[in-house]
Amino acid sequence: MSGIRGTYAIGPGGGREVHLKIYVDADACPVKDEIYRVAERYGVAVTLVAASWMRIPPSPTITLEVVAEGFDAADDWIVAHVHAGDLVITGDIPLAARCVAADALVLAPTGRVFDEDNIGDILATRNLLTDLRSGGVETGGPASFGPRDRSQFLQAMDRMLQGARRR
Repeated sequence: MSGIRGTYAIGPGGGREVHLKIYVDADACPVKDEIYRVAERYGVAVTLVAASWMRIPPSPTITLEVVAEGFDAADDWIVAHVHAGDLVITGDIPLAARCVAADALVLAPTGRVFDEDNIGDILATRNLLTDLRSGGVETGGPASFGPRDRSQFLQAMDRMLQGARRR
């Protein structure tokens, strides 16, 4: 991965601020509250991207970008604004692949890291399952989101931001 853009400054609590941005594919994201807490601790700006308005905490570092309705409008907005080293939170595998190609850090709400080493296989599996479903095969859906997923997400996000802080 390439380095984080920008410079470091002393952040809240005497730690170094991480000068990257977090972009959240927000419409169906189940870990928004966790993102807010971790981002605040690290002094990182968060942009939620959604197809409709949603309530966000009053904070100068949290913004909401409401995009025009349309297929992949939020995805396209994120890809147009993300830079190398930024963090994208999404469960959307095609969006994850586009962000990995832009050299962004990508994390699913379940804590799964998408990177150059695994995104090709994950995308191929997703495409295969989509083809099977369109052919009438029942493949089941994703497992329900639970406390373990939330915990894994928090750990993975913390590790990613710690790594960015060390760069």
